Amino acid sequence: MRFVSAILLLLLAVAAHADQAQVQNLRMWQAPDETRLVFDVSEPVEHTVFTLASPHRVVVDLRGASLAKPLSQPAPEDEVLAEIRSAVRPNGDLRVVLDLKRPVRPKSFLLKPNQSYGHRLVLDLLRGSGDAGLTPERRRAAVSPTLLREVVVAIDAGHGGEDPGATGRRGTREKDVVLAIARNVAQLIKSERGMRPILVRKGDYYVGLRKRMKIARANKADLFVSIHADAFRDSRVKGASVYALSQHGATNEAARWLAERENAADLVGGVSLDDKDDLLASVLLDLSQTATIEASVDVGEEVLRGLGRVGELHKVSIQQAGFMVLKAPDIPSILIETAFISNPSEERRLRDPRHQRKVAKAILEGIRAYFRKHSPPGTVLAAREYIITRGDTLSEIASRYGVSLRTLQVANKLEDGDRLRIGQVLRIPPERDS
Repeated sequence: MRFVSAILLLLLAVAAHADQAQVQNLRMWQAPDETRLVFDVSEPVEHTVFTLASPHRVVVDLRGASLAKPLSQPAPEDEVLAEIRSAVRPNGDLRVVLDLKRPVRPKSFLLKPNQSYGHRLVLDLLRGSGDAGLTPERRRAAVSPTLLREVVVAIDAGHGGEDPGATGRRGTREKDVVLAIARNVAQLIKSERGMRPILVRKGDYYVGLRKRMKIARANKADLFVSIHADAFRDSRVKGASVYALSQHGATNEAARWLAERENAADLVGGVSLDDKDDLLASVLLDLSQTATIEASVDVGEEVLRGLGRVGELHKVSIQQAGFMVLKAPDIPSILIETAFISNPSEERRLRDPRHQRKVAKAILEGIRAYFRKHSPPGTVLAAREYIITRGDTLSEIASRYGVSLRTLQVANKLEDGDRLRIGQVLRIPPERDS
């Protein structure tokens, strides 16, 4: 009888251990205004999170959990995390203590399994203020505006961090190739006169979809470009596509903005909705969204033409869908599927830095062509002036602005053989004059 009891106790202990959640791994990413920790767990786990001061710490208690292996440690240069410690409490819970270099506001949630990962406990350590993602230049501009501003292009590399996006047969991850292309686009735009890039995601971390729009709006972006790489079950499918927001997606988003319009100042061309009645607010928002979608389609067509010169197109015309990142009612927004990462030949090209630069250049050409026709008022581009720098030629400037060489000469009283001087200001006539 004692033997049977001992066996039963052993079986109960084994069963209890089998039901115990295990922390299998810990992954970390740093974003400009938060640090994300992802605990890979064997099953959903009950948890509590709280903070302590003197010194600053975040404590995570995981009910009845255990560690499969020691937890990863933060890099020495980590701006928030100093050390991560763990221990089993007397009640059997696993306690994880995050020693901090600065105070943070923690937020946690559970994620269900997907194609890449199993159950996950996500812990975001939020820092900074409401101007998250705002560049130092934009902060200075808020108190010291210039007479003419640059056109701001927000470049959004899709996915990131614990969200790898689609994966090719050779293991190529969408989040990596689109970040490389986005960085190339940003570098090209940075060298353009009158344009300034904003990278929504600068590294391997995840940014929430609405937060991507928020970063663009905080930086007063004139255009939002989200870069992705498509995938399909049929590996023969290939080619690039460009999307703008659909009217159905706009209608759904309009209802949300109207419900929160007391917090939605400056949504429709600088007009706040908080003091408008329902009908007027709805009309104003509808007009703004319609104009924004039309502008999105225009810039999308220009970008699609550029992409068609460096590879095949999956769709030869602009597509429209309800993608979340396209729903800002006041910023023309496009989503670019650069290629199908599920197609072996396109995956190979996406991995190639030279092809990444070609795609980036095609995107820039489309953006440049759009702003050549639709420069926002008050911007350097709208002023239609150009200051000569070293290496400039008159023919190159004429080509860039879409005017004939002769028209440019006449507008600036130049003759064949006249030399350009560094610092010389050229008047760029409208395209209709050419």
